[in-house]
Amino acid sequence: MASRVSNLVSRAWTKGLFDGTVVFCTGGNGTICSAQVKALVYLGADACIVGRNVEKTLKMAEDISGARPHSRVLGIGNVDVRNSERLNAAVEECVAKLGAIDFVMQGLSTNAFKSVVDIDLLGSYNTVKATMPHLLASANRARSTGLPSGGRIIFISATFHYTGMPYQAHVASAKAGVDALSASVALEYGPRGVTSNVISPGGVEGTEGLQRLSSQASRESGQGSRQIPLGRYGSLREIADATVFLFSETGSYVTGHVLVVDGGAWRLAGLVGQSAGMTYPEAVLGEQALPEDIETGRRPKPHL
Repeated sequence: MASRVSNLVSRAWTKGLFDGTVVFCTGGNGTICSAQVKALVYLGADACIVGRNVEKTLKMAEDISGARPHSRVLGIGNVDVRNSERLNAAVEECVAKLGAIDFVMQGLSTNAFKSVVDIDLLGSYNTVKATMPHLLASANRARSTGLPSGGRIIFISATFHYTGMPYQAHVASAKAGVDALSASVALEYGPRGVTSNVISPGGVEGTEGLQRLSSQASRESGQGSRQIPLGRYGSLREIADATVFLFSETGSYVTGHVLVVDGGAWRLAGLVGQSAGMTYPEAVLGEQALPEDIETGRRPKPHL
């Protein structure tokens, strides 16, 4: 078990790094967020993940708990971050059972414009509001005891809004708001010891996001990843490493920052890393058919 889990985090990080800390994660049953939480648990943290699907959330919590013997990983389902009362109840249950909240990760996504904005942006705000008293308490404990970390939040964002991207207006709009929210939190709560940062992953192997936004043909041929400056898609371990960096002593003086982990893809055109052969503006003028296995959120217009 240890050898399999250790693949999720670099050997640069020492076991026990997060002993005595608790991470609270919304959307923790997703591929990327669960890998981030599992890495923190492997390095000593206890965790609480929340999600809407009860069965999936409980199953993922059990899987994450296998990262370290005697770890405590709480899974709370039926939690919609748009519902502040249910979210507050989950936060209080986490604190009651695990003792504190030192780190918060907010990472969610779905389809349809209003749902994405509500869940990603409003959900992020609700999460900050519900957990901030505990993050402030954690920051105070860290200051009074000389601990290197405590009172930190990471938002999971994207890079679509940097340049714009066809068919991703819903995600781009929501994530732009998330980045702005994180910056405001950094300024408002920095004087009280809380740090707020963003991780923006690019295409990551083995994730639902990459499967939705790229065709199987482009992934299997390698054409999609060849367009990325580093010539490949990212790994879950690399996202987990970014998380450990920001939550550990190494991130003590980092706040208000957006850490992009995408191999440099965002500096190129918005279609980079997606399906091979797609060109602009043909892809948006209807002159080029999108691969059927790409999910854009759009539906074809009926021919009259």
